[in-house]
Amino acid sequence: MAETVGLDDLDQATAAFARVRSRLFGIAYRMLGSVADAEDVVQEVWVRWQTYADRASVTNPAAFLATTATRLAINATQTARVRRETYIGPWLPEPVDTSADPHLGAERGEALGFAVLLLLERLTPNERAAYVLREAFDYPYRQIAEILRVSEPAVRQLVSRARKHVATERHTPVTGAAQRELLSAFVVAARSGDMAALEEILSADVISLSDGGGVVRASRFPVVGRPRVAKYHRAFASRFWEGVDVSPATTNGQASALLSKDGVVFAVLTVTASAAGIDQVLWMMNPGKITAAGSV
Repeated sequence: MAETVGLDDLDQATAAFARVRSRLFGIAYRMLGSVADAEDVVQEVWVRWQTYADRASVTNPAAFLATTATRLAINATQTARVRRETYIGPWLPEPVDTSADPHLGAERGEALGFAVLLLLERLTPNERAAYVLREAFDYPYRQIAEILRVSEPAVRQLVSRARKHVATERHTPVTGAAQRELLSAFVVAARSGDMAALEEILSADVISLSDGGGVVRASRFPVVGRPRVAKYHRAFASRFWEGVDVSPATTNGQASALLSKDGVVFAVLTVTASAAGIDQVLWMMNPGKITAAGSV
């Protein structure tokens, strides 16, 4: 959409930025899986925008700002990967409260769910950027090519490779209602330590991942396979769940559970599921990564 030409006034520049801020955050968050890192990108975009010497020549501020955010996010992705090489235990995307989708500003929910975000971690930064811009925000290939400074055929290849990777690695998800029911059933079974009930709702190749970031006590290794995952959750049922309150939440567009003690949230639990049952059990327990998930 065309924007006002000649934004040489700071008030106009501020207004132009405010109109697309949620989209900039949505792009950066999907690229980085971190609220703090995404906010840093958005802040840097603002700094560059308000100090840009030639704002009057920018005929499409929204495109200019999205381009800046994407390129900064690509750079941040490369830095984040280096940091994650020394991350203690499994790394999970930071949950974001999307009950009203106040921040992400996407036309669609693609590249927002935990399963897809985890798969995108394996892509190159350019593949990830192309996928996010195309699938989540429906940018035309031509504009993505300009943002990434590559040819349009190259962009089509980037998006195609990313789509194939996601389609190959990801099981077909169940409906939101079914995912919510499986999450509730998992909480009940895990809380009671019911081995049979756990095995009934888990897929054969289920994986349980716990992100404590080395800050709190959490499993530092993935737990894989129906029998092991069921036994793992039965083993700590009695001590873990004592005094725990469970509240429903919507994070990253899917049902989650906020676990709290004495009114303080200490974990965000969610599951991804297919027709075979629960494929992933995701425990976010790193205190620094649960603040954006909501409160009880």
